[in-house]
Amino acid sequence: MAMAEGERAECAEPPQDEPPADGTLKRAEELKTQANDYFKAKDYENAIKFYSQAIELNPSNAIYYGNRSLAYLRTECYGYALADATRAIEIDKKYIKGYYRRAASNMALGKFRAALRDYETVMKVKPHDKDAKMKYQECNKIVKQKAFERAIAGDEHKRSVVDSLDIESMTIEDEYSGPKLEDGKVTITFMKELMQWYKDQKKLHRKCAYQILVQVKEVLSKLSTLVETTLKETEKITVCGDTHGQFYDLLNIFELNGLPSETNPYIFNGDFVDRGSFSVEVILTPSPSYFMSVIKYVKIKSL
Repeated sequence: MAMAEGERAECAEPPQDEPPADGTLKRAEELKTQANDYFKAKDYENAIKFYSQAIELNPSNAIYYGNRSLAYLRTECYGYALADATRAIEIDKKYIKGYYRRAASNMALGKFRAALRDYETVMKVKPHDKDAKMKYQECNKIVKQKAFERAIAGDEHKRSVVDSLDIESMTIEDEYSGPKLEDGKVTITFMKELMQWYKDQKKLHRKCAYQILVQVKEVLSKLSTLVETTLKETEKITVCGDTHGQFYDLLNIFELNGLPSETNPYIFNGDFVDRGSFSVEVILTPSPSYFMSVIKYVKIKSL
């Protein structure tokens, strides 16, 4: 069974258009063959030793550096592996395994963008190589994930999107007959009307939705990451698990257990909007500022 492109030591002879090998070049090839045998036996230390001896005799052979780079990868000497792969490419820019080994070295060192560039080079030459394709896709996924993490990390001092909203200029059309905030504030009456409105599968006006979200931000921004509270023995708190965007399940919970209030607090844990068809409804029902002022996000210290 053939080995993957990047997983074997190169055994090919030097290009035939090179001058006939003299005694030194022949000895270098013998050392390389011995090194290959050690590599196959997973004796990487001796493989490195004999590849090094071959390089001393013929330092212009890219294959020797490429093979030693792979042996260094096996011993987790990633810096040496990177140096050898880079040297192999410098000697022969068409030596594809050099790019493959350099990509693997950079991956191990956490230099994913550099690795991706080399994997792209390999894919251009060997587009049907399954192992190369798999490594390319893996590296590309990591690069995109890192970029996403940097994007969402953000800067605390960056302007919030809330600051760019001009809610006052938004108008509620006359034909809209749904619930509206009273003087821009969320009340229990509004929330009951909203739940019924959503239950009938109707949409809240976008101005009201923006008003709710802005008020939620104002409440949350004043809180620490973790708010601690102590419950008395006579007090209780309802902990809800994953609702997954199931609005009617949420309504059923409130019907069975009562609406959130100062005497009936809730904690919503887990994934509450990720899969169901009513994620917006689930977000805007328990999270408005009225409920946010009474729902406890707590670490229970005693019961």
